[in-house]
Amino acid sequence: MKKKRVILVSGMSGAGKTSATSVLEDMGYHCIDQFPVQLLSLLVDLIENSTDPRYSYLALATSAKDFPEFLKAFEGEDMDVRVLFLDASNEELLHRYKSTRRTHPLLISNACNTLEEAISVERQMFQNYKDTAFLLVDTTFLKASELKQKIEKYFSLSSAPVFSISFISFGYKHGVPLDADLMIDVRFLPNPYWEVELRPYSGDDPQVYHYVMDKPETQEFIKRLLEFLDYAFTEYVKEGKNHFTVAIGCTGGQHRSVSITNFLYDHYKIQYNCYKEHRDKRGLDEQ
Repeated sequence: MKKKRVILVSGMSGAGKTSATSVLEDMGYHCIDQFPVQLLSLLVDLIENSTDPRYSYLALATSAKDFPEFLKAFEGEDMDVRVLFLDASNEELLHRYKSTRRTHPLLISNACNTLEEAISVERQMFQNYKDTAFLLVDTTFLKASELKQKIEKYFSLSSAPVFSISFISFGYKHGVPLDADLMIDVRFLPNPYWEVELRPYSGDDPQVYHYVMDKPETQEFIKRLLEFLDYAFTEYVKEGKNHFTVAIGCTGGQHRSVSITNFLYDHYKIQYNCYKEHRDKRGLDEQ
């Protein structure tokens, strides 16, 4: 008998929980927001015993305060329980609250006195729980359509929890991705930016890709990196981890990080379910 699936949707207030829940609802999940923790045991029993199809695929949105209780309630249950964690940079969260004029939940409850304090306190509350995420999504730079694509990709009703890897290129000058499990700095590699004829292109273009990948420094680096990743991925599979995000960063996110990301994606896609994203890469018309 197929296990019933429960998605626990949580993360920083303002990071996109409402948007994520709306996407899951459109996908066919029965969504409940802020379910009372006092009634969780009753809900778990209902999910286990109900023949109502709404409880076959359920998404529960919860706050930082209640999230540990939700984890505890479903611990050890014979269900496909997955955690979707939404995050964003403090600066972006401040901007969103100020632009939408919403009030942070910790301000409403008088737990904090300022918005900055509320964000800091909430982040501290989540510090020990981010590793529980089946999927951790940094929405700082994401458009609504991109968030929708990520959720549809990982939580389709037909998908089973298998080990998958996301390779993300980024530029340090634009900020680091918060959803990275492993961050690799490739700024020590020869930089195509200083070759005038290569500057307008990116690591998606063969002339830049080969410039980066053919360098002796890159060849030695790749050899050592693959040894480490081969071992790490194998151990994460043994540990039962479902998804792993590798972020590769250079200065601007155009040349070296894109090239290395493309190489790693092509190398591992034969063995694992892989995805890639070039967060900061611009097209020629944007240069």
